[in-house]
This record gives sequence, structure tokens and C-alpha cells, in this order.
Amino acid sequence: MDIYYNPLDRRCKSILGGIKQNENLIIRVYGEKTSAESCFFVLRKDEEAAQFLSMEETENGWQIQLSLPEPGLFFYHFKFGNRSAGAGTFRNLEFSEHITEYQILVYSDDFTTPDWFKGGIMYQIFPDRFYRSGDVSVGEGKWLHGDWNESPEFRPNEHGKVLNNDFFGGNLRGIAEKLDYLQSLHVTVLYLNPIFEAFSNHRYDTGDYKKIDPVLGTEEDFAYLVSECSKRGIRILLDGVFNHTGDDSRYFNKYGRYDELGAYQSKNSKYYAWYNFKHFPDKYASWWGIDTLPAVNEYCPSYIDFITGPDGVLRHWMKYDIGGYRLDVADELPDEFVVRIREAVKQKNPDAIVLGEVWEDASNKIAYSRRRKYFQGKELDSVMNYPIKDAIINFVTCNDSTMFRQTVATLQDNYPKCVLDSLMNILGTHDTVRILTALGGVYVYDKETMSRTFLTPERRAEAKERLKAATVLLFTLFGVPCIYYGDEIGMEGYSDPFCRFPFAWDRMDEEILSHYRNLCAFRSALGVFKDSEYTELYADSNCIVFERRKGTEVAVAYVNRGHNKYDLKFAGTLYDPLQGRAYTNSCTILPFASSVLSNIQIN
Repeated sequence: MDIYYNPLDRRCKSILGGIKQNENLIIRVYGEKTSAESCFFVLRKDEEAAQFLSMEETENGWQIQLSLPEPGLFFYHFKFGNRSAGAGTFRNLEFSEHITEYQILVYSDDFTTPDWFKGGIMYQIFPDRFYRSGDVSVGEGKWLHGDWNESPEFRPNEHGKVLNNDFFGGNLRGIAEKLDYLQSLHVTVLYLNPIFEAFSNHRYDTGDYKKIDPVLGTEEDFAYLVSECSKRGIRILLDGVFNHTGDDSRYFNKYGRYDELGAYQSKNSKYYAWYNFKHFPDKYASWWGIDTLPAVNEYCPSYIDFITGPDGVLRHWMKYDIGGYRLDVADELPDEFVVRIREAVKQKNPDAIVLGEVWEDASNKIAYSRRRKYFQGKELDSVMNYPIKDAIINFVTCNDSTMFRQTVATLQDNYPKCVLDSLMNILGTHDTVRILTALGGVYVYDKETMSRTFLTPERRAEAKERLKAATVLLFTLFGVPCIYYGDEIGMEGYSDPFCRFPFAWDRMDEEILSHYRNLCAFRSALGVFKDSEYTELYADSNCIVFERRKGTEVAVAYVNRGHNKYDLKFAGTLYDPLQGRAYTNSCTILPFASSVLSNIQIN
């Protein structure tokens, strides 16, 4: 029996991706019917029993109409007689004894994501390492590098701990001085790693949520940065680290540096209930067992109010008209707490974005034995898109499109469209190997070797060629591309702290920078990247061609990682901003070539 179903085909599923509650959905399966077989739509809500719903026979197969009244996660497959069929390669229907179910994510009918974010370009800065303006003092227990281009410290001290107490002095005024550079990249969103007072250079060990770290500057400096960004059409996204604090903090105060009674010092501290002591005071829950990062009890009413209340942390910084928050380790925050965070942010500014750090498919993720509800309307607007990062790297290094196509198809099928358009697409972050190093293929596993290993000229040339293909995908997919500071100038570096070298202002790779500038200019000039659908035009194991189309605008991207040539046919003239060429009616895709074409000429 020849049966066809693919949820990315509107003939089969009338709404692509997630659906709103009470929205009418039609599911159609195409195929030849036999008198002996009927078709059942097997639907189950997460953690509930399955329902066998009879599908109506049509001239070309079967169909069923659904309207699901409540937000939730549903799974489904099909039953033909005694045979079951579910999701196969690229979401096509596949018969199997052990099926993979399709899913339908139902979200509340009032769930939307901020339009200003879509179609933009993000830029991520690790504040200590971007640019230093003026003299900087780092304070007690910390030290300042004498050379901006030195390697970050990675060796443990005599007690076996890496203190992260070395600084380069990058600061808020320094970022402000380089805004013209960011504007030249058409940046619309500036994501800053933590800027609140903390002991370490990474500042994920928050010391005081309501104070700018003095090494970075003052609250006035922050206000100035926000104002200058606003003049250039750039909104700031702050890092919200609410799963843990530092042990050297106003709230825990392990070392007595703060003028307030901390939880470590006394059970009578007003902050004592914020933490989970196993044996007071030295045994306590901490983030991944790191005792400098005591974990917070996010169910504690006083802590929830401190973060989300009328005078809380979120509203305190939103008075500066920031664009929103990125939530650190969002999957380690209880759903109830994330709901409160969203409510606080949206009440202050309905147009602000709440974006989570989630490394997997966030539509169906299970964390700590609980199914998360990130996109059902009350929690996140979107997430960091680690699945697409891994898929792009796999494609351009293995020269096989399979994982990339599967990832793209799964995200399209599983996510609401408004989330899909708001994904934070990345190739690297402060937590991962720099993209050029990742594409260079030189694998190193110990910190000492990492500190002195860089790509040979031959390896670097190969990595740059792969990077150009990877960025074509990054800038043309659904979602918003994010540039990790320094990737656009060809910086290298293995995992933390070597992915956190200071920005190499005196050693820019002009070839890579020019490529990024062209992509940024192209993307910013077209409205097609804001919320248009992604359509795969052609694909085989080595090559993929896809289209973004909206109104009269069209963009066609291609990446060929094989030795074959392909003839791309179209009507009219398409322009290639990366090659500076125009093509009429056809274009030849050469071996190991990648680019993007549009019917709009970009000057």
C-alpha cells in the first residue's frame, strides 16, 4: 500500500508546526484504500492514554479535523489495519514496529513573540574581553592582565581551584565606544554576558543583582550604553542568572565581604531560606557541585519576590528600556518560576523578549524528570538554537546534509511559527569551542595543550572555507543569527577559557570580516528573513538549496559540499551579494560552493 504523509506539506497538515488552542486543524493522509483496511489517527496527550480516532475516507485517502481546546503537548501516529506508521526520515511517513511519533504542540491563543526581534542580527559580548576604555581597577583578590592579547588564566591554584579572577578590563564604556563597529554589522540586538557585581571574570557567580560590577563601570555607564544603543536601533539583552548566586555575594556572604548578614553566616539571615543546606554551613547544594556557586531555592517566596516582584531585579533593570533577558540554564529553573519571570517582564514591557538557554529540542524537553512547557504561552518566547548549531557544523565538516535536513524539518514540525522566527541561532558562544577552531578539525583535550594550539595556515584555510558555508546557513535560516564576538574576525580558541580571549582589534582577518559584513548587509536589507517560511527546493546527500519568500521578495540559499555541479533554474534575474554577480534564468552551483541569491539588488 503506497501511503504519503508529511506534516511539512500543507496538503497533509493544514497548519505547519505548533497550533493555537481551538484552532481548526486538518490532517490528510494520501494513499490507495483497500476494503479490508481503515485508517485510525492515534492521538495522545502527554502522560495520558491514547485515543483511536477513525479517519474519514476521501477520494485520495483519509482525513480528520481536530480542534484542541487546551495548551499542551500531543503525540500522534497512524494505524492501518494491524500496521503502525510514524515519523521517518525528514518527517515522511514510515511503517515500523517501533514507530517514532509525530507531535503537535498546542499553545495558548494569546501567545505571541516580539516582532522587533525577528529578522534582526544579534551580537554576543563577554564584557571583560571586548574593549577597555580608560583606566580599570579590579579590586581585592583579582588581578589585571598587563597585555590585552595574553591568554586567559586556566591553571588551578594551590587548592586545585580555578578562580577565574584574572581580568582584561573590558568595560561598558568600551562597548559604547565600539557601537559604530557593531552598527557597521547591522546589529539589532546586543546580548551581554552577566554585568552585575560578582567576584569572577565571567560573573555567573552573582554578588549583587542590583549593582553593576565596578570593574565594568557604573549604573550611569549602563544607562549611557542603553541610550547610545537605542540611537542606533540596537536593543540590549541582559543575562539573567537566577539558578545560583556566588558564595561571595550579598546573599550568601561566605567570606564576610558584604555589610549584610548572609545565609552562610547565620540561620537568622533573611537570605537563609534561599539556599539548600545539607549540613550548615559548609554543606549546601550548588550548581553542578561547584561550591562557589551555591544553588538557589527558586520555590522560596522571598526569593521569587526579590527577582520578580514590583521592586525586584527584573523590573529594576527594565526601567532602562532593555530588550529583555536571556535566562541562564533555563532548564534548571522550575516552570512556575519561569512563568513568574515572564509575567514580570511582560507586565513591565509586553514587547520585551524572554529567551532561554536550552541545548535540546525545547518543545518536548524533559529536565529533572519533568516535561517542560516552554512554548505553551506562559514561559519562554524562544531559546538558543543549539540543535541547528550542531547540525550546521556536522554538514560542513562531514559534507553530508542528512543531519542538517532532519534537524530543520524537526524544528519546523515541532515549534510554533512565532518561536521559529525568534530562535537565537548560533555557531558558537562563551560555552563552546570557537567556530573556526571547531571547523579546523584539530582535536585537543587538555587545557595546557589548548592554550598553545592554533590552526596551521593549511588547516585555517580549510576552516575558513567551511565557515563561509556555515554562515550562509546561519544568516538565511528561520530565526535570528547571533555572532559571538570575534568570530567575525577569525578568532580561534578551544573551550572555556580559550573561547574567551580578548577581541583581537589589531589582528582582524579582513577576508572573514568582509564575508560577515556582506551577509549582514544582505540580511538587513531584506524583509524576507523576518517571518517568511523556509522551503526546501532541492537536496541530496551533499547539497541543499532552499528558499525564503515573502510578497515580491525572494532569497535562495545554497550550500554544496560535494564534487558535483548543479544547474539552478529560475525566471528573471537574481543577484549574488557575496560574489558581486547577477544571473539571468539560471546559475551553476559549483563543487564546494555556497552563496545566497535574491531578486533584490543590494548596493
